Amino acid sequence: MVKYIFVTGGVLSSVGKGIVTSSIGKMLQARGFKVTAIKIDPYVNVDAGTMNPYMHGEVYVTEDGGETDLDLGWYERFLDLNLGKNNNITTGIIYKAVIEKERRGDFLGRCVQIVPHVTNEIKSRIRNVAADSNVDIVLTEVGGTVGDIEGLPFLEAIRQMRLEEGYENTLYVHVALVPILDVTKEMKTKPLQHSVNELRRIGIQPDIIVARCSQMIDSEALRKIALFGTIPENAVFCSYNVESIYQVPLILDAQGMGDFVCKRLGLPERKPNYDDWKSFVDAILNPEHEVRIALVGKYAGLVDSYVSMNEALRHAGAACKTKVHIHYIEAETFEKSPNKVEMLRDFDGIFVPYGFGSRGAEGKIAAIKFARENNIPFLGICFGFQLAVVEFARNVCGLKDANSTEINPNTPHPVVDLMPEQRGVELKGATMRLGAHKVIIKPGTLAYKLYQSEEIIERHRHRFEVNMVYMEKLEKGGLVFSGRSPDGRRMEILELPDHYFFFASQFHGEFKSRPGKPDPEYYGFVKACLDRKLGKAKPEFQP
Repeated sequence: MVKYIFVTGGVLSSVGKGIVTSSIGKMLQARGFKVTAIKIDPYVNVDAGTMNPYMHGEVYVTEDGGETDLDLGWYERFLDLNLGKNNNITTGIIYKAVIEKERRGDFLGRCVQIVPHVTNEIKSRIRNVAADSNVDIVLTEVGGTVGDIEGLPFLEAIRQMRLEEGYENTLYVHVALVPILDVTKEMKTKPLQHSVNELRRIGIQPDIIVARCSQMIDSEALRKIALFGTIPENAVFCSYNVESIYQVPLILDAQGMGDFVCKRLGLPERKPNYDDWKSFVDAILNPEHEVRIALVGKYAGLVDSYVSMNEALRHAGAACKTKVHIHYIEAETFEKSPNKVEMLRDFDGIFVPYGFGSRGAEGKIAAIKFARENNIPFLGICFGFQLAVVEFARNVCGLKDANSTEINPNTPHPVVDLMPEQRGVELKGATMRLGAHKVIIKPGTLAYKLYQSEEIIERHRHRFEVNMVYMEKLEKGGLVFSGRSPDGRRMEILELPDHYFFFASQFHGEFKSRPGKPDPEYYGFVKACLDRKLGKAKPEFQP
């Protein structure tokens, strides 16, 4: 029988449910069990694809082209899995499916209701993931906060699953905040108690409570949580602040959570093996060097806009025994005050990430120009790749006012243009070039040195591409396109051979970066930043 673990949250959102879910999965994996994870997002959007990063953080792209919640990124990183679009369930997906069935007449004339039709659709999708994944345990995180009106059908569905799957095959984990008052330094458990009561009112009694606190909860707080949560004290755990988020599975397992989960679900007792994980964490916590990287973006006000990129840089840093300090700079800063671009001279590397629309584009171009002219290591991703082409066309090839038609539809030199298959597309949701696509790498290039292969598969999310009309002009100017699509008509990687490290990709390497397995383009960038800082004549890359 497949076992089901459901993770809910209380008091406030962003309390750390995704990390707790990932950590439970890691604890089970360390004991040799096969797991998968699902994120339920109660918002009415069908997927995260049309949301501004400031609203919901980054859009995480799966191998099969799903535009999903950023928590799937945490699951993939912690568990080293490739999940699919079906691992993200939203209210929009559920209601869309139910309404389509109603329109087809699948319900045989019945009145369609939240219970049983909507809840049945939710349960069916959770079980389908279990069947398709062929796993021992399915972890399902219910987004939002207990008591949110849009989350009620999902909580009702997981309540029903205990009745249908059995007590021994289901486990409820509730994560809630335990704040510490600044004045008295008291740990206050009352907010957590209220969220547990709200969960009980819905019909769910948690089996485990995880207190989210800035420090380890004391014995008095633990006793109160157990008493008012109606669970034994050995079912209460604390996810407290740590230097690295990758320590969380270790600190929870040290409290006995892994063994408790296995015993509660009737799983065989096994000793966990964290050897590789601890080696990675040790590299994160005990670096020998450090570098400062300027991230010049248009969503710099919210760190969650760049979660996967941040983590890819940290994975690369661990591989280089280097602590990566990321400084977030709003691209518009260089538009309002052009002279401020000089601040980039103080950094070891300049990173220009993804983005959409004209806001901040000129600021990013200014940062790219500064990196190129001052031989500072540069990495561009997606929009950063496209703007590197624009900058080179303007300032090296002499194409005055060259631009992307996304920014200026009337540019005299559209060096970046809308992909042909995107013309006439009206719907915004799930219509970009998405998911995994093959990239052919040219031997003898920096890209080949980094990837050690002539063929790779990377994840994409874009509508615009390099305009083939300008290829000859760009290449004559010295820009090397070292990665292309298999048919040769889509540019995927660019580099400047004479530069210390100037590299950009149309794809998003960060989505495939893992602890202990850094993505090659991020590794190359961080290593180049370090080598330049150490005074090496050229960056040195390990094959």
